[in-house]
Amino acid sequence: MIGRFKSKVALVTGGNSGIGKATALAFSREGAKVVLAARRITKSEETVAIIRKQGGQAHFVPTDVSKAVEVKAMVDACVTEYGRLDYAVNNAGIIGTPEIQAEEYEEEVWDEVVDINLKGVWLCMKYEIPEILKHGKGAIVNMSSAAGMKGGPARLGVAYYASKHGVIGLTKATANEYAKQGLRINAVCPGVIETPMVETMLSRNEKLAAQATDQHPMGRFGRPEEVATAILWLCSEGASFITGHAHVVDGGMLTRSA
Repeated sequence: MIGRFKSKVALVTGGNSGIGKATALAFSREGAKVVLAARRITKSEETVAIIRKQGGQAHFVPTDVSKAVEVKAMVDACVTEYGRLDYAVNNAGIIGTPEIQAEEYEEEVWDEVVDINLKGVWLCMKYEIPEILKHGKGAIVNMSSAAGMKGGPARLGVAYYASKHGVIGLTKATANEYAKQGLRINAVCPGVIETPMVETMLSRNEKLAAQATDQHPMGRFGRPEEVATAILWLCSEGASFITGHAHVVDGGMLTRSA
């Protein structure tokens, strides 16, 4: 362990797979005690077991981030287990129904996507912020997407685009509110990353997979560990003068003119 976050406590929602799992493992390698929060129990417990096997400390709290009572219990459990909270990565999210145009999009799916991807980020910050402020300074990183930086076809669905745009607005607003109190709040905006969610979506459509790859000038998808590296940097002293920023990790995807 390098120890960049030694004696600190990091909370990662959606920490059971993909970017969340990679981030939890990265925090642990750097010396942090890690709390994972997610809905899938088995996968989360597997991640906790990996961290403990590697000599780290980790705790799992089953959480649906769209429910305030569960989010409060998540933060309370973090403080009960480790006594403090220094960093939070609000990563939990779903895609909804891709390839459905706006007029055909179901209201129930819209509500679920926005509740988890956007309301869930706000609820997490609502309960994380007071605990982080008790220790004078800290950092929060919210998960947006390259889809939060621009519109697109129905490929990802209107609710996903809207929720990820909303995360950036929410991040900028709260970053301004708490900057003078030593709390930095940023967002990350990944391109297409090799996660279970993406693999499930693209496995159904080879043409879509090829198109998605072509969208990245580097000619490949990103890896969860590459996003985790950016997240840890945003939490570190190396990013001490950065707040309210939407940090793109997309292999050049957003630089393409068409």
